[in-house]
Amino acid sequence: MSLLLALLLGYLLGSVPWGLLLTRAAGLGDVRAIGSGSIGATNVLRTGNKSLAAATLALDIAKGALALWVAGSLWGEQAGLAAGFGAVLGHAFPVWLGFRGGKGVATGGGVLLAAAWWLGLGVALVWLATAFLTRISSASALVACVAAPVLALVAGRHDLALFSAGIALLVVIRHRPNIERLLAGTEPRIGRK
Repeated sequence: MSLLLALLLGYLLGSVPWGLLLTRAAGLGDVRAIGSGSIGATNVLRTGNKSLAAATLALDIAKGALALWVAGSLWGEQAGLAAGFGAVLGHAFPVWLGFRGGKGVATGGGVLLAAAWWLGLGVALVWLATAFLTRISSASALVACVAAPVLALVAGRHDLALFSAGIALLVVIRHRPNIERLLAGTEPRIGRK
């Protein structure tokens, strides 16, 4: 029962659409009407407002970390992981937005950071290195999320490898249109409006 409650708690925290709320509050309209249509930081960056994109990134990371931390404190480590997965699920498929949300990258990063700081940091470094080389956010996200279970396995944490593989699968599924554009060579680069 505690795992189910943790999953629900995580889902509700994860489903808060910070990118949409911040862009509307700033008078920039509905972020879902531009770029990829996502509510995440990369699409908020396409509005040209870097500070809103940074705030969206920070809040999306925080909601993933908070979900894991709260549930873990209340019901233990496994419940924390369930809440973390729920947060990524809530961000990707928020009930308030007709189940059309973000890609889950920042929220997943926050979850991994809260689950094991070294894993979250490793994934962030992989993202940054790939972004530096490609200047493509989706490519960076895909490489980083696939690297997460590998890093966990190298560290001997099979539980975190399985957990991060589940998050990676969800992120890859949410990136299907991006993968199609990457293969076609039409995926936009970071910072392009």
